Amino acid sequence: MRTENTTSTTCCIVGGGPAGLMLGLLLARAGVEVTVLEKHGDFLRDFRGDTVHPSTLRLLDELGLGERFAALPARRLDEMRLHLGGTVVPLADLRRIPGAHPYIAMVPQWDFLDMLAGAAAEEPSFSLRMRSAATGLLTDGAGRVTGVRCTGPDGRTGEITAALTVACDGRDSAVREAAGMRQRRFDVPMDVWNVRVPLPRDDDGAKDGRVFMRSVGDQFAVTMDRGDYYQTSYLIPKGADRRMRAHDVQWFRDRLGALFGWGPEVTDAITSWDDVKLLNVTMGRLERWYRPGLLCIGDAAHTMSPTGGVGVNLAVQDAVATARLLAAPLRRGAVTTEDLARVQRRRWLPTVAVQKGQLAEHETLIRPALAGQLDPDRLPAPFRLLRAVPALRTVAGYLGGVGLRPERAPAFAVRAAAG
Repeated sequence: MRTENTTSTTCCIVGGGPAGLMLGLLLARAGVEVTVLEKHGDFLRDFRGDTVHPSTLRLLDELGLGERFAALPARRLDEMRLHLGGTVVPLADLRRIPGAHPYIAMVPQWDFLDMLAGAAAEEPSFSLRMRSAATGLLTDGAGRVTGVRCTGPDGRTGEITAALTVACDGRDSAVREAAGMRQRRFDVPMDVWNVRVPLPRDDDGAKDGRVFMRSVGDQFAVTMDRGDYYQTSYLIPKGADRRMRAHDVQWFRDRLGALFGWGPEVTDAITSWDDVKLLNVTMGRLERWYRPGLLCIGDAAHTMSPTGGVGVNLAVQDAVATARLLAAPLRRGAVTTEDLARVQRRRWLPTVAVQKGQLAEHETLIRPALAGQLDPDRLPAPFRLLRAVPALRTVAGYLGGVGLRPERAPAFAVRAAAG
C-alpha cells in the first residue's frame, strides 16, 4: 500500500557521500531525473576520508570544477614516508606521475561534498533531500526493486519509486542489508582511534606534506595536517578498544605524545575518552553488486580498509563508470540486470587489486607493527626495494594516486572551466 507521501524519480540514490553526490551530478548532467537521499542535515562530520587523488582531481577539471575545488582549504601530499623508530622508509612518490596534479589533495570532506552538491543543484533534474533516510525497499511481484521507503525531515514516512535505486550509503549500508546482500568479509588486524589535537608550536613536521606515518614499538599512527590542528588516526589491535580504554586517558596522552614527540600543550587537548572516536574497521566485498532494480557502489559494494586512504577515490571512480554505462538506459527508462552487471565488470579489477594490496599491507606492515615486531633493520622485501629503487616509489605513487582503470568524465558531463 502506498503512503500519502509518494513521489517518483528515474534514479534514487541513497547516501550523499562522494559516490552518491558524484553520481547524482553526472546523471543530472545527462538529463536523468535523480533524487539523492542524505540522512544527515549537513556534511559536517569529522574523521571521514579527506584524500582526493590525482585521478579525481583530473576528473574535477574535466567537469569544469577545478577552480571551485582549488578554492577549498587544502594541503598537498606528494610523498608518503613511514618513520619507523629513527629510520625513514619511503613508500610512495607522486611528484613524477603524469598529469596536472602530481599530488593528493587533503581537503575536509564536508567542503568537497558541499562543492559537489552545489554543482549538482545547478542541474534542473537533480534533487537532494537532506535529513531523509531510506528505511526499506519497494519491490514488485517479481522481486525487482522499484524504489525505497523513507522518512523525511519532519519524521513522516513516504515512498520514492524509481527505475533504479543505487546504494551509496557506505560500509554499514542499510540498503544492502535490506536487500539481503552479504559481503564476503576479510580479516583485518586493527581498529582505529581518531582524535584531533592542535598543531605543536614551531613544529615543521607536516608542513612539507611528507611526515605522515609513525611506528615505534607496538604503536602505529597516521597524522594529517589540517591547518590549525592534526587529525590523527591511531591504530589499535582489532577488538582491543574496551580493554585499552580501561586505562586512564593520560595513558593514551603519554603514548601518543611519545610517538610524535608532542608535549602536554598538544596532548592535553584530549580531555577524556569521549574525544577519542572508534572506527570499527571492516573490509569486505559483494560477489554480486546488483539485483534487478538495485545497484551497490562504493563502500556499499566493497568496504575498504582505511590504509592508503583510497576509499573516496574508488567510490568516485565507481560513480563515474556507473553514470557512463547507465545514463542512456536510464533515459530510456529501462535498466536491465545486464546493464548493472556491466558496471560491476568495469570496476571489479581495480577493486580487487586495491583490496589485495591492502591485505598485503596489513600483513607486512600493520600486523607486525602492532605486535611490536616491525624491525627497521629487517624490513620486509617490498620496503627494502622501495628504499633502494626510487623508480618503484613512483610506481607506487601512480598505483595509489591514479590506480588501475581510472575513469574519465563522460562526454555529456564535460564542462569548460568557469571564466
